[in-house]
Amino acid sequence: MKLADVLKATVFGLSLLTLPVVHAAAEQTTVTAPVQQAAERVNINTADASTLASSLRGVGIRKAEAIVAYRGEHGPFKSVDELINVKGIGEKMLEQLRPQVAL
Repeated sequence: MKLADVLKATVFGLSLLTLPVVHAAAEQTTVTAPVQQAAERVNINTADASTLASSLRGVGIRKAEAIVAYRGEHGPFKSVDELINVKGIGEKMLEQLRPQVAL
């Protein structure tokens, strides 16, 4: 057997040994992520602009102020879907915010 064949077999064997460990680590991360997201939801009916801007991914101070202004003009949000009516929030942003916010 050539040295190159021995090296290939060794690398292949080692990759088979590490595969279950990598898979288990990825699986564990996937399981814990939703729990963290649920605990970090921001109430869009009570949070001020500063809290919204610092807590919500993709929302800066201008969008946060627009959310607070909309809430001031129209009353409390009855549904997360109402965020689509806020200037600067489209379908894509709404889907990104959905798991981050609460009523």
